[in-house]
Amino acid sequence: MNSKIKIALIDDEQLILEGIKLLLSNEQNISVTLTSDNGPDFINNLESLAENSFPDIALVDVQMQPMNGFELVGILKEKYPDLKIIILSSHYKSSILGYMVKLGVSAFLPKNSNKKTFIEAITMVHKNGVYFTAEDHQMLFSYMNSSSKKKSLFEMEDELSEREKDVVKLICQEFTNNEIAEKLFISPRTVESHRQRVLEKIGAKNTVGIVIYAIINHIYSIEKI
Repeated sequence: MNSKIKIALIDDEQLILEGIKLLLSNEQNISVTLTSDNGPDFINNLESLAENSFPDIALVDVQMQPMNGFELVGILKEKYPDLKIIILSSHYKSSILGYMVKLGVSAFLPKNSNKKTFIEAITMVHKNGVYFTAEDHQMLFSYMNSSSKKKSLFEMEDELSEREKDVVKLICQEFTNNEIAEKLFISPRTVESHRQRVLEKIGAKNTVGIVIYAIINHIYSIEKI
């Protein structure tokens, strides 16, 4: 069984593409299974991959032609909701970070990140589904201080119940519906109902959104490696 983290790289700058691939080639637990210099080709190539080569994580550049990174992420999240995505960009702003959260992206890395941060992000996204640096946390909290931005990020209809928070904590720990049901002494169908209700309440599209909401609202704290 291959325990390596399978990575796909999408960047229209060939030097960046080759540089990242070279950097990751030195990591024993990481394997690059697909590279592409544009979104449309990447989507076509992804469809033809064998199941054992399908990536766990896609590293996506924001500024690409003819399809930019955010457009590509929207398509990927629709077709492959379980594919984790790390955005790579030279533009590191709270507005982009907020948009990233809304899309359900797992992490946002500036292209000038050091190697340690880069490898840590990949490892933590694979392990927990999401990765935030201390600066990310600060930017998100600042972003959330604006009521209008907070509403656009998580359009809360009403607060989560204590039972829903219990389910959220276990979702963040990557327990399945059956495992959550056993721990909370409820049925898997009830767990799924709670999950869907949480998604509806916070306006998130997927599990990544639930994890990010839980972190921002101090319901769950991700441990470092």
